[in-house]
Amino acid sequence: MSEPGRIRVLVADDHPLAHMGMRHFVEAYPELELVGEAGNGMDAVELCERTRPDVVLMDMLMPGVDGVAATRQIKERHPSIRVIVLTSYHDGTMVEQAMRAGASGYLLKTATPHELMQAIRQTIGGRSVLAPEVAETLLGLMSQRDQLGTDLTDRELEVLRLLALGRSNQQIADQLKIARSTVKFHIGSLFAKLGVASRAEAIALAYQQKLV
Repeated sequence: MSEPGRIRVLVADDHPLAHMGMRHFVEAYPELELVGEAGNGMDAVELCERTRPDVVLMDMLMPGVDGVAATRQIKERHPSIRVIVLTSYHDGTMVEQAMRAGASGYLLKTATPHELMQAIRQTIGGRSVLAPEVAETLLGLMSQRDQLGTDLTDRELEVLRLLALGRSNQQIADQLKIARSTVKFHIGSLFAKLGVASRAEAIALAYQQKLV
């Protein structure tokens, strides 16, 4: 039986040592509960169906279904599940694919337990989290794009600035005194105008283009 209030975590990684390390990590934080361990992407998708975790810590390179495909399937079936990529690689294409698939965060396996715990808390709160190296890689990709964001409305710019501050949809709605559904509409509109598919991409591009 799960204890109320605990964050349910599922780990997807094909290395047994990674699973061992994650068990120790979860045991060190009483607010966490390990509800499943998957050795590949397909197992991760199936375990999400059975265990309904709050957060999936997802490796990228796994046999069969990789982390990007697994993330996409999980988010399509269960949009509320947060996926944090935890991998050794931050190739630009891989980072962009993961964020477009719906990942809420992208960390490297060099992250400290404290950094990982902070990332879990932030993603549960509706924020996106990128390792500094990953953010730099993403900005490098975006710097190759044409100037974007010149057609954003004043309200969309307000929403974008609050996204960059890590505000959740509800916090943005409260601050701007508008409905949460209206916030979602503005976010969808600015995503389309910026040519991005996630909060992390939008925030990185906003800083790169000096929109915030």
